Amino acid sequence: MIQRLHWISLHHMHPSLNIAIRAARSAGRLLMRYSDRIEQVQFESKSRNDFVSEVDRVAEAAIIQELRNRFPSHAILAEESGEQGSGDYQWIIDPLDGTTNYLHGFPQFSISIALRYKNQLECAVVYDPLREELFTAARGRGAQLNDRKLRVATRPSLEGALIGTGFPFRDHRHLDTYLDMFRAMILATAGLRRPGSAALDLAYVAAGRLDGFWEIGLSPWDCAAGALLILEAGGTITDFSGGNRFLETGNMVAGNLKIHRAMLELLTPFLTEPLRA
Repeated sequence: MIQRLHWISLHHMHPSLNIAIRAARSAGRLLMRYSDRIEQVQFESKSRNDFVSEVDRVAEAAIIQELRNRFPSHAILAEESGEQGSGDYQWIIDPLDGTTNYLHGFPQFSISIALRYKNQLECAVVYDPLREELFTAARGRGAQLNDRKLRVATRPSLEGALIGTGFPFRDHRHLDTYLDMFRAMILATAGLRRPGSAALDLAYVAAGRLDGFWEIGLSPWDCAAGALLILEAGGTITDFSGGNRFLETGNMVAGNLKIHRAMLELLTPFLTEPLRA
């Protein structure tokens, strides 16, 4: 009952989060509608292994319309339409994280929406419309999955840990460095997972389903919402230097305090040069 009250009060007190949830659900309905006729969906290649479909564009337009109706003066940074407007408030949007999965009918994709005020993440939504799992967070008020409070896993070391990651699929400059990291992490843990939606991977760290996560070269819309989920679920998320410039560098390591520290110790010896997205 206490958890339920916490959930209700969080939403009632946070109009921005409510609007983000409405926008994510609206986009989710579109994704599910298109998924029934996926073979007819038009898509093109933005760059090698980086696809955009009409679904991405339609879902993004639906999200932006919902946000604009309520917050016409807010700036927007969206994967397909780029940067719009300026100001202290900025919405960071990925209408379909896991497009390649979606286009293959592989059931792992999500919608990611975050609000940033100046340089601080204020609220976040990661929505998986297939499983109807809605991950939400508001700064200083915790994180939830549907009506359940989230906490990161309590595992004290990499032994027995399940770690999420993402392969550098667009830009292969750092592939050798990444593969060295991958090998070291396999040897140190119970296993690695690479499902294909970074936003969902980060949400799973917040939910304790993954003990940790790392990736090279993410975009802000891939990870802004997931980062706040992890922080509000009691976790730690940094760039490879242990700083908080992960949205700028696109490089991140996340987990509870002990897992995060162990992952950084394991990964940093492979960083002979700064990694840039």
